[in-house]
Amino acid sequence: MQTAKFTELPESTSIPSIYRLEQEHSLYARRLETLRAKLFLTEAEKVEEVRLKKLKLSLKDEMERLRRPGARVSEH
Repeated sequence: MQTAKFTELPESTSIPSIYRLEQEHSLYARRLETLRAKLFLTEAEKVEEVRLKKLKLSLKDEMERLRRPGARVSEH
């Protein structure tokens, strides 16, 4: 009798987990806090701030989509 092998999904899987998305969102939030603590931002930091805000919003939208009942994982 053969037994089925249990295999874990590789870390680089395209299936996003809410946990991974939350971790990434938290990372961006901490970096934004660091930037906001500065009195003045360089032009590069201003660009980074805008980019991080957009990334955070995108992650939040994706987490909300995954939390909805019947949500399907999209292939990116």
